[in-house]
Amino acid sequence: MDERPETELISIPTTPRLSTPEIQTPSGQMSKEGGKSSTAWTPTSFISPRFLSPIGTPMKRVLVNMKGYLEEVGHLTKLNPQDAWLPITESRNGNAHYAAFHNLNAGVGFQALVLPVAFSFLGWSWGIVSLTIAYFWQLYTLWILVQLHEAVPGKRYNRYVELAQAAFGERAGLWLALFPTVYLSAGTATALILIGGETMKLFFEIVCGPLCTSNPLTTVEWYLVFTTLCIVLSQLPNLNSIAGLSLIGAITAIFYSTMAWVLSVSQQRPPNISYEPVPLPSFSASIFSFLNALGIIAFAFRGHNLVLEIQSTMPSTFKHPAHVPMWKGAKVAYFFIAMCLFPVAIGGFWAYGNLMPSGGILNALFAFHSHDISRGLLAMTFLLVVFSCLSSFQIYSMPVFDSFEASYTSRTNRPCSVWVRSGFRVVYGFINFFIGVALPFLSSLAGLLGGLTLPVTFAYPCFMWVLIKRPAKYSFNWYFNWTLGWLGIAFSLAFSLGGIWSMVNSGLKLKFFKPI
Repeated sequence: MDERPETELISIPTTPRLSTPEIQTPSGQMSKEGGKSSTAWTPTSFISPRFLSPIGTPMKRVLVNMKGYLEEVGHLTKLNPQDAWLPITESRNGNAHYAAFHNLNAGVGFQALVLPVAFSFLGWSWGIVSLTIAYFWQLYTLWILVQLHEAVPGKRYNRYVELAQAAFGERAGLWLALFPTVYLSAGTATALILIGGETMKLFFEIVCGPLCTSNPLTTVEWYLVFTTLCIVLSQLPNLNSIAGLSLIGAITAIFYSTMAWVLSVSQQRPPNISYEPVPLPSFSASIFSFLNALGIIAFAFRGHNLVLEIQSTMPSTFKHPAHVPMWKGAKVAYFFIAMCLFPVAIGGFWAYGNLMPSGGILNALFAFHSHDISRGLLAMTFLLVVFSCLSSFQIYSMPVFDSFEASYTSRTNRPCSVWVRSGFRVVYGFINFFIGVALPFLSSLAGLLGGLTLPVTFAYPCFMWVLIKRPAKYSFNWYFNWTLGWLGIAFSLAFSLGGIWSMVNSGLKLKFFKPI
């Protein structure tokens, strides 16, 4: 046994850990190199049939048993103690069920409700084709991320930024991945505060009715109430601890999405309905509206910035790698995501056509059928939206909490205390609150958000696959991933322009959720 002091065996980093994935080397030491050798080392590499052939039966049995043991515990060794202090990797007892809950909670949300708006500018053919292509494209890139989490045996990329740095280099990976992932997390959290606060206000008005009209809370005050609830729930310590919240968020999102399209198609369609794209005054306006609609569809498939983080909460061994339960849970989650997104988009457009308001299917439902739906059903729909927003806030904020605590632990060489962790989350919640109050139109910019964050879902994973897995040059795999990656970058630029045009053209007066 090595008699060197413990400080020589385990070193705690002194800079924020953004590019230090777990690597197990033959000596058991931690290495920061990506491991570019053609044959990756594993703890059982030396126990081969050729090695065992001249050895007697008893010794051979011992070595075979040792091989099984090493395969079982290979990934359980924590080579970086900082991982045990951070919210994402603090608990590694996740499973396929947790993966399904988290992916479903992250993949279904308020963005699904504006898909019929995209169809009103695209029409039937372009709408269905683009939604189908986007779904299978993001499903492919999801599979890529799941596989790249443990691209080399003994090494785990626990965060999206870490994988980007392994593929693009330390500095380039940081600049390419940090902004869109933080923008996705913080921007989504701010939008959830806006939507959740407005929905709580409407729920209160419906439940109270005319009895509670004296001195009601303002919309900003309801934002503050919702933010406070988010901060209270955010005190759960790590990603695995919010699995129950993710389950609640997933169930409520499925229910209110289903209620929205079922109630819409069950009512009589409004007169003068048309399924032709919304007429616009000029050709350029039609082009930009078309691009903005595609950006709305791209924004519906968010959540890839959380895939590696969810997978890192699972135990992994050489014999039972984490990608198996992760992919199993992801397949179940994205089956239900499809069962939510496609009916909402198709059913909503069928029910309202190009009369669809800019706020989405719930706006249309309340605008055209408010007198045909009972107050209890309306209140139930609002309450489900509130629960879903509260749950989604937690999972989208967890990577930001992890970054805060990684910076703190790197500087102090000790884990965050309960008070420090709580303080980070309180400050983060109120920062999002103040951004939401200053920019109340943020939740209506689905097209722009989709364009800016599209590379995280559709482009970067394809580039990462080529740069890390290194398929044969000029092979089908090589061409396919490079093509998808550059198409994703081009679409990102085009959809962002469409979103900016839509924002300027509307004069920043759109509201996502303001029923008539």
